[in-house]
Amino acid sequence: MNTYLLKNINIYDGEASSDIVNCDIYIENGIIKEIGKITNKNVKTIDMKGKYAIPGLINLHVHLPASGKISKTPVAEKKKLIKKITSNSLMRGIGINLCAKYAKMELKSGVTTIRTVGGIADFDTILRDKINAGKKIGPRILASNTAIGVVNGHMDGTVAKAILNNEEGIQMIKALKAENVDLIKLMITGGILDSKERGKIGLLKMPADMVKCLCDEAHKEGLRVAAHVEGSEGVKVAIENGVDTIEHGAPVDNPIILKLKNENKAYVATFSPAIPLSFLNPASLGYSEDVSYNSKVLLDGMVEFTNKCLENKIAVGLGTDTGCPLVTHYDMWRELCYFKKYANVTNKYAIHTATFVNAKIAGVLNDTGSISVGKSADLLIIDQNPLNDLKVLRNPKLVIYKGKIIKEHNKKYSKIENQLDLVLNSLLK
Repeated sequence: MNTYLLKNINIYDGEASSDIVNCDIYIENGIIKEIGKITNKNVKTIDMKGKYAIPGLINLHVHLPASGKISKTPVAEKKKLIKKITSNSLMRGIGINLCAKYAKMELKSGVTTIRTVGGIADFDTILRDKINAGKKIGPRILASNTAIGVVNGHMDGTVAKAILNNEEGIQMIKALKAENVDLIKLMITGGILDSKERGKIGLLKMPADMVKCLCDEAHKEGLRVAAHVEGSEGVKVAIENGVDTIEHGAPVDNPIILKLKNENKAYVATFSPAIPLSFLNPASLGYSEDVSYNSKVLLDGMVEFTNKCLENKIAVGLGTDTGCPLVTHYDMWRELCYFKKYANVTNKYAIHTATFVNAKIAGVLNDTGSISVGKSADLLIIDQNPLNDLKVLRNPKLVIYKGKIIKEHNKKYSKIENQLDLVLNSLLK
């Protein structure tokens, strides 16, 4: 029943002011019951021999259906594939199992909670429920299912469904509520790969009145709203009309930052897709120079927005946008490295953000996000001190989720890893 004692383990509990402490952790039925020097427990004891533990990482921005490999499939063909994979129970089962495979990758990498923000049909909530019932192995999932978009908008027909008017949007939110989603995802602006002009990214696609209508309806149903926003106008429209978390981001003026702060909203930074497309040779990846240029514009905007939010004590969380080109389901540790680099924070603060702060933004801080008595036993265990080097998070020794010990390791895509290592090593010089 997931009851045992971890002896002689060095923990960073995820709290901003905490330090590494050598202690024991008593876990009973998957819940942390005691932390300290513990004796006289008649349970299985595991000597951790001075290994290091942090809370399980939380990835706030995941698209489960995609692997992160660069795809040459045209968008029209992807849309046909989505229709096929949702056409009957056999194909749906294949699609859900694919998502399950990628969710398990997240868990094996040390990510014990994910927030899915755009997927295929209701696959994410179905998978969440199977994991919760013990029928699949995977992390805690907070699911939005299909995102809401507009015709010719970002990811229209793949992980987003287009609506034609406000009434259709209201009906879609009611349908998503019936699927028991945890949040609503809006696609408010365009993205890098659907930009048509050099330097023009994140153009507003969803009108302000529609954003307000959808946010009002979602909040009436008790659901928070996350929004894909990669342009300054889009950030303004999102914040002024009820969006709860800005995903990706762009430069904005001080009045919008003040509104973000006063209304206790949050920002989720996603450096992982923009960085490789900014620094690697675009031709070698099959992209144009315009994609590389636009990725740099997006990266600069995210860096500016991140630092402005931190300066104003606005909650900044982290997600990978996994599924984008060169963003895999096992590389959340890189997002921490990028955050450290571009926000000029300590290793401790980066880990604090990817655990405690992310849990608070996701609304699961009572359950996870820190190594604390009464919380789920969600741990990432490594051989060396991550407060000295974040790169040690790359190779978990063990992952523990709700007390269950995961010993499997991911088989990684070596070509992608080599490319990303070149970029990261250059950034960290």
